[in-house]
Amino acid sequence: MRRGMIALAGAALILAGAACGRASETPTQASKGPPPLPAPETLSSRPAAGPGEKLYLAKCAMCHGPGGMGTGLLARRTDQPLLEKRTDLTIDYVVQAARTGIGNMPAIPRGEVSDAELQQIAEHLAKGAKP
Repeated sequence: MRRGMIALAGAALILAGAACGRASETPTQASKGPPPLPAPETLSSRPAAGPGEKLYLAKCAMCHGPGGMGTGLLARRTDQPLLEKRTDLTIDYVVQAARTGIGNMPAIPRGEVSDAELQQIAEHLAKGAKP
């Protein structure tokens, strides 16, 4: 019992010393961390958005916009993870990828995005495609 108490006291002293060491850090050292996430793309951030862009912002940007989880996963597969900035997307590819899913992206059912809505989103995303 006494040996356990001595070990606990020793651990408490070590932890207290470590905490004191952190207290001596300057505020800039202590506050450094990852950079802030970019502001999300929303309908309010793009008031002049066209119909396909509005649907993209409402249905897709939460994952595929700046800082979205789809962006991080897609960055491992392509040089340009932001879908709106890609120049290699065709309408057919966007529709096929959305309906069947691709990689970690699940299939998007018609109950979530209608065929007409998906067509508008695909046209918006394929606008930058090279002919």
